[in-house]
Amino acid sequence: MKSLGITILAIGILLTMYTGFTYMTKEKVVDIGKLEITRDKKHDMMWSPFAGIIVIFVGGGVLAYGMRYK
Repeated sequence: MKSLGITILAIGILLTMYTGFTYMTKEKVVDIGKLEITRDKKHDMMWSPFAGIIVIFVGGGVLAYGMRYK
């Protein structure tokens, strides 16, 4: 339980520090026989820093529970 709480706590800290990321995918624009034209499409994944704070509290609760009930 203790290691699970520490892991959740660390994930919460990372979610609070980094509030999103961007990734790219290829999208077909034209596909005529052997001719194929693609473009890069940008996707943003964003979340509120409050989500990280909530995860920190959950991790702290799991950590406290694990230390209390050995």
